[in-house]
Amino acid sequence: MLYYITLTQVCGLRCKYCQNTPDPGIQPIRLNYDLSILRRFISMDDDPIICFYGGDPLMEPELIKGIMEMFPEAKFVIQTNGLRINGLDRDLIRRFSTILVSIDGRREVTDYYRGVGVYDRVLEGVRYIRRCGFEGDLVARMAVSGHTDIYMDVRHLIELGLFDHVHWQLDVLWDYPPAQRYNDFKAWLYGNYFPGINKLLDWWLDELADGNVLGIAPFKGILYRILTGYRLGLLPCGSGIDAFGITTDGRILACPIAPEYKFNVVGHISSSKPGNLYGSIWVDGPCLDCSYLDLCGGRCLFANKTMLWGVDGFSLVCESVKFLIDRLIDVADYVKYCLEVHGIGMEGIKYPPFLNSIEVIP
Repeated sequence: MLYYITLTQVCGLRCKYCQNTPDPGIQPIRLNYDLSILRRFISMDDDPIICFYGGDPLMEPELIKGIMEMFPEAKFVIQTNGLRINGLDRDLIRRFSTILVSIDGRREVTDYYRGVGVYDRVLEGVRYIRRCGFEGDLVARMAVSGHTDIYMDVRHLIELGLFDHVHWQLDVLWDYPPAQRYNDFKAWLYGNYFPGINKLLDWWLDELADGNVLGIAPFKGILYRILTGYRLGLLPCGSGIDAFGITTDGRILACPIAPEYKFNVVGHISSSKPGNLYGSIWVDGPCLDCSYLDLCGGRCLFANKTMLWGVDGFSLVCESVKFLIDRLIDVADYVKYCLEVHGIGMEGIKYPPFLNSIEVIP
């Protein structure tokens, strides 16, 4: 199973779509349980994947080191804003299987969302990761909102030559009132995002024709499902199925982003067993009757359960997923042909290789 271990609520940034405001009423600001309890809980899993989570987990480098030393056989993942990565020991960096660094595209876009100078500081950290000899999967993790050009920003990150993969999540369905960071969300979707997806896919296919599989995570992950017939069950992120969050006070969450919701709390590390958590929560409502369910998986547990944008808003976001899936279905035969011509097996587009916190569906 995948365990998101929240080390702190503190981040150090105040991005436009988050406004990081640590609240001790939701969970303690910093981890406050004895690590021996965590050791006992995770040791019951024969094949644990541990993702350090926050806030920014790099605010707590000694905790990272201590937990990594406790579980020498585990796979490790970290989601970070990247600003403090050069404070982490080189040997620890090389132990990660996946490092996800938050960056939203071009300098002007990243700095607009995250603060002036953040883009350059993030890339300084990314270059440090490479100098450390990191050989795992280095992922640019984008938040996509009303100031984003999906084609220009994803292409920019790919062409930096620093990242193995680029993945994005749409800034949707986690706030109320809805669509606060869009002048007109529907107009942005149809006038910006959909045309940008088309251009991005055309570029990806042009590269594929030459035998280059660019690391655009949603394209690879969805095409793998289409071409192999692999089906998800539900929820590509695994929330509540085989992926769980652990709060700073030891509660176990189906989805790590929502510690304040009672429906999301499924246990506590002091009394629960990993094997009893599997399939604790499933999506319901409109997702279960949707013809795209096998490929989409329900997209997001939090969005499905809270419906903060209402049914109409939820459905509009679903249109973004359906558009992406339909476009990839359209080109699937051509992708298969290119893979065969260049001797690239299906493993060449399989993504993620293990449950590494990438949701695949934006």
